[in-house]
Order: sequence, then C-alpha cells, then structure tokens
Amino acid sequence: MTEPIDLTGRRLLVTGGSGFLGRRVLSELQRKGVDEGTVFVPRSARYDLTRQEAVGRVYRDARPDVVIHLAARVGGIGANRRHPGPFFYDNLVMGAEMLEGARLEAVEKFVGLGTICSYPKLTPVPFREDDLWNGYPDETNAPYGIAKKALLVQGQAYRREYGLNAIYLLLVNLYGPGDNFDPESSHVIPALIRKCVDARESGADAVECWGDGSSTREFLYVDDAARAIVMATESYASEEPVNVGAGAEISIRKLAELIAELTGFAGRLVWDVTKPNGQPRRCLDVTRAERAFGFRASTPLRKGLQRTIEWYERAIEATARRPSSAPR
Repeated sequence: MTEPIDLTGRRLLVTGGSGFLGRRVLSELQRKGVDEGTVFVPRSARYDLTRQEAVGRVYRDARPDVVIHLAARVGGIGANRRHPGPFFYDNLVMGAEMLEGARLEAVEKFVGLGTICSYPKLTPVPFREDDLWNGYPDETNAPYGIAKKALLVQGQAYRREYGLNAIYLLLVNLYGPGDNFDPESSHVIPALIRKCVDARESGADAVECWGDGSSTREFLYVDDAARAIVMATESYASEEPVNVGAGAEISIRKLAELIAELTGFAGRLVWDVTKPNGQPRRCLDVTRAERAFGFRASTPLRKGLQRTIEWYERAIEATARRPSSAPR
C-alpha cells in the first residue's frame, strides 16, 4: 500500500456522480470528510462527455486535482444486444476524452472503472487480473467490455509516456437501493425483483426468466463498491488493474429462487431457453484489492437483496400515492 492521498485537500471531479454508483461515492467522500464544495459533478445536459469540447469545458470548470470517472452507458444483456453501437462508442470515447483531458490538465490522479464483462468468455474461475487478455469477451456484451478495457490500455500508456497516475478498477455487477428497475435496460437483480413483486401483487402464477439459469454471477452491494473506489483513490497507485467484488458466485437459478423467496412470490419460475445465458461463469479473485488497498466486501448477498427489495417496494408505494397529473 502506498502513502494515502488526503482527499480533503484536493479538488475532485466525479463524472457520473448523480448516478446509481456515483451518489454512493459522493456519500462515501463526505463520510471521509471531503467538503462537497470541493467536488464537481458534471450533468449530462450541460456536459456531453463524448464531445471533446464539452470535456475541455468540464476540466476548465472543475479544475480538478483528482478525477473519478464513473460515467458510462450501462445495461443488461438485452440492452447490450439491442444497442451494441452506442455501448461501444459512448464508453470508448468518454474514457479516451476524459483521460486525454486529465493529461492536458496535469491532474494528480485519474481513477478509471472497468467491468467484469471485459474478461474472456471462458476465463477460469476465479477470474484473476492476469487472465484479462487471454481471449474474447462473451458476445452478448463484448462491445461494451472491449470499450471499457481500452481505458486500461490508455491509462497504462499515459502513465509510461506522461507520468499520469492512472489506476483501473474492474467491478462486478452492482446492485442495491436506487438501482435501475426499467425492464428495457435493467440488470438481472432489479429485473427479477420487479418481475417477482409485480407477479405477487397481480396474483400471477409464474415469472419468466431468461436462459436456463445455469450461468453464475457475482454481485457487489453498491455501498461496498463506493467504499472500494474511495479507498483505491486514496491508496492505490499502480498501473495493474484490480478486481473489485465480493469473491463469491451464485447461479442465476439460485438467485431467482432467493429473490422469489424474499419478495414473497410463491409461483413458478419459468425459464425461457431461447434467451441467452450470457457468460457461463463469473467470479473474481479479489485478493489484489485486499492486499493493495485493504478492501473486502462486507454486505452479504441476502442482506443486500432484502435492503434492495424494501427500497423498491417503498418506491412503488410512494409512486402509487402521488396524485395523477391533470389531463391536458
């Protein structure tokens, strides 16, 4: 572990700071004593980070010492299959322009986020960082995974060429309160929660699930992820990528059964085998994160799911209580 950076004495630029993960990172920074007045959070309506001019403006306006680049186009298998072009282009260009801006402005540190989707389709479990280049990612989200992996290559190149302290964290699938529950773009946990709650409320006797349930995934509670990002920002300074996860896998079938139990849905889970499973297995070796900056996940999956379900049920109850808009 290197000598930590005191973030309370730095100006921070946090892209994606108003998003699902970004809000937790801001909360974690405040918990560490960072004054919110020293944190700049660009909004997409004003700063389109796929545009060089907008990226230049955000650096001029923020004048950051440290950049935490969380902004990304994300979604589940369905969204990735429908829109591979934007998933590739937006993530590639945002990463490239943000890193180039960091170089031009000579920032002290750049924190880039990668994804478990970048790993080769048939990576041996648990995934080790050295396996990252041993094959092509799963076809269902390869454009997204490759675009995000390019940020690692650029960060390493800029470290060697320009001395930029760029680090790169590989995150597993995140979940938690405030997640995206839109059925068109959500990941598996919010999608299953919504399906099970809706089926319970409507009295439906079955919920449809994608694939055959055999594939495995690893999930990290969003607050744990935020804690890891801030810890790495403070204490990690190497060019080597670092896995950030819980270090445990669960099959999609077992996950669906657990969510059905926790939501009180007593009907059948019906598996649509015409839909893709995605990558066969996903589970990270997380020893480097613990060794390099002391991170270990602390939220068990069952507890995290309970919190997420409770949040979602409160959200739909609040929506139901709102008065209807007057017709135009």
